[in-house]
Amino acid sequence: MNEIEIKMFQLVNAGFCCTQVMMKLALEEEEKENEDLIRAVGGLCKGIGGRQKTCGVLTGGIAIIGLYAGKGNVAEYPQSNYGSMVEDYINWFEEVFKSLECMDIIGVHNFTDHENNVYPLKCGDILVKSYVKLQEILKDYDYEYGCRE
Repeated sequence: MNEIEIKMFQLVNAGFCCTQVMMKLALEEEEKENEDLIRAVGGLCKGIGGRQKTCGVLTGGIAIIGLYAGKGNVAEYPQSNYGSMVEDYINWFEEVFKSLECMDIIGVHNFTDHENNVYPLKCGDILVKSYVKLQEILKDYDYEYGCRE
């Protein structure tokens, strides 16, 4: 396991969901913490509110793109490349994982089903690949990952 995979594993074992793991890693890359943001993205866990709809790794990734290129205050506008980056990420995600829906991707109908332990492994793979892809997309659009200032 590489450093990112170890950190993801530690965060999941600490009780953070996929969306929160994505955001925590992005903030930690900048040596920042934002507990309110981590709590807020918790609503996107397990396919939005646990309903197994849109994958939390997808929504977490889009939120990270928003950190770099989204609107943050009344005087700002989203960067002109914001929509393109989101589109690139969504298209890549759907191509690689064949769906945007949590239930389709991991094939688990109940997260509390202890007989089916396949989803943590699938989610870990999705997390790693998506986290790397986000960094690539940001770099392709001339953003330095870990440096938003």
